[in-house]
Amino acid sequence: MSYLARTVDAELDALGDAPAVSIEGARGVGKTETAQRRARTVHRLDDPGQLEVLRGEPRRVVEGNPPVLIDEWQRLPVSWDLVRRAVDDDPLPGRFLLTGSATPSEAPTHTGAGRIIALHMRPLSIAERQIAHPSVSLAELLAAGPAALGGNTRIGVEQYAEEIVLSGFPGMRRHPDRVRRGLLDGYIDQILSHDVHQFGHTFRDHGSLRRWMTAYGAAVSTAASFEKIRDAASAGEADKPARSTTIPYRSALEGLRMIEEVPAWLPTRNRLRRLGTASVHQLADPALAARLLGVDVDTLLGGSGTWSGDGTLLGALFESLVTLSVRVYAQACEARVHHLRTQGGEHEVDLIVERADGAVVALEVKLSAVIGDDDVRHLRWLADQIGPQLLDAVVISTGSDAYRRPDGIGVIPAALLGP
Repeated sequence: MSYLARTVDAELDALGDAPAVSIEGARGVGKTETAQRRARTVHRLDDPGQLEVLRGEPRRVVEGNPPVLIDEWQRLPVSWDLVRRAVDDDPLPGRFLLTGSATPSEAPTHTGAGRIIALHMRPLSIAERQIAHPSVSLAELLAAGPAALGGNTRIGVEQYAEEIVLSGFPGMRRHPDRVRRGLLDGYIDQILSHDVHQFGHTFRDHGSLRRWMTAYGAAVSTAASFEKIRDAASAGEADKPARSTTIPYRSALEGLRMIEEVPAWLPTRNRLRRLGTASVHQLADPALAARLLGVDVDTLLGGSGTWSGDGTLLGALFESLVTLSVRVYAQACEARVHHLRTQGGEHEVDLIVERADGAVVALEVKLSAVIGDDDVRHLRWLADQIGPQLLDAVVISTGSDAYRRPDGIGVIPAALLGP
């Protein structure tokens, strides 16, 4: 299978003068393949033979012709400190690449600050899947604000549903449906029954951890409370577990990068008040939620499936897919992604992409090909509240054309937005 160019490739190019870069992300997102294309020496710590040798002589992990790739470094946590010391001794650009898919239980003695730059790699964004040619750049929206929008696509709601279940894991997408479903099931089983123990988490009841992850899958694109997620994970149990009992479940899933929540936007330089602080729940890839909930394309398009929010499960997973993609594009721009919701829920905006100077692009995600006035009311409200701090306001849709409405709000099909 040919290599799919990744947005993170350009980020790695920009970091070429850094002595060490750590590529972090969930298992299976393509970290190793991307890093190997740049490395001259590779230490595969997921190879039991190599790992055994390096446990005996850890210093070997920093030896070899640079760039030296230390793949799955968390399996030998001391490797992080060895890289840090090697960089202190010789900060030559491009010496080390590290990849990791989990937070090790044995933390390094030093964070690596000032020596090792961390770069998050996520599953394939919509643009990286090459199902359409993006005509609108998030970087340009962040740089210049409102501009003419154009481009069209034949991708519609059926194709977005297919992309949700196909997943953004490069190694799974090429397989027939039955095989891919089996691979996703195996992926989830590997995470829940093996990886959690390998990286220091101990659970006697694997079923509880699976139910907890499934409850998060049923809460994607919502800010569901701890109590609501707990109740979903413990349905049928008379005695609900205490928060102290369930915190390790969430910690384990976060440490394995299965959960990546969207934090609330809390601006400090404008007159917005009474904003909510709860994060919006997202799994690493919407395909994981779909598989945990047992839904396929037909189920999604039929409007059924278990979901804890308003609207449809397909709408929630479409928002999850767009969120994944926007995060990939925003990271390349060194921008941060948040959501906005007032405490009473009167106003909410799905995604707030914030530059370092506090200026933002606001994105509403709608599972609709036709965008009406009601779909943009929260964006209009936000424009009234923050004025010039709002660079642009856009609805991400399932339609065919990118254009700008008479009120200035942009409409961009998800397939036409890129980095």
